[in-house]
Amino acid sequence: MREAYRDQLGQLANQLADMCSMVGDAMALATRALLETDLALAEQVIGDDSKVDDARAKAEEEAYALLALQAPVATDLRTVLAVIHAAESLERMGDLALHVAKTARRRHPNPVLPEPVKAYFAEMGKVACKMAAQAEEVIRTQDVKLARELDETDDEMDDLHRHLFTVLMDRQWEHGVAAAVDVTLLGRFYERFADHAVSVANRVVFVVTGKMPGYDTDEL
Repeated sequence: MREAYRDQLGQLANQLADMCSMVGDAMALATRALLETDLALAEQVIGDDSKVDDARAKAEEEAYALLALQAPVATDLRTVLAVIHAAESLERMGDLALHVAKTARRRHPNPVLPEPVKAYFAEMGKVACKMAAQAEEVIRTQDVKLARELDETDDEMDDLHRHLFTVLMDRQWEHGVAAAVDVTLLGRFYERFADHAVSVANRVVFVVTGKMPGYDTDEL
């Protein structure tokens, strides 16, 4: 009985890691759709989003079943709670990739991105996918040091986001209000994707150490 319980906890972690891979792939494809004005890729991301939703629902259902039937404590309890919170963050990451894909589809056959910002989004896409991969490795290894390295990668995304705004605010911007709105929203989607990846990694730190990064013990 106890061995089966431990297997269930391990399966929950594997499901989360698989979700990281799913949302990383979704953002990679959505970014390509954006940069290459590729309608087929955008449609693929949009069609596959339900798989991420289903994965979250499955992880949550199994986590709540463990809470009800096994009454976990200490590290096991932290693991189950972390699964519930991380699954929510991962679903939101999938939704953000979905938003990118829908933007590409909405503007097709016209490109969404003016030339001056394409390089920024190419790099933001790379950073986003890197963070999804890092989060997956953190879940599989429970490596606290690696989890904390996501903060540094998130700083890269924040820097790109800030520089993007310098382009938008430049007096020489000549691509109109609609393009500026699209770029602003898209930049926000990538920034939030990165923030959620950090949140997922922080949940692993909580499982291992009993402390959530950025909070004092009294605040937990």
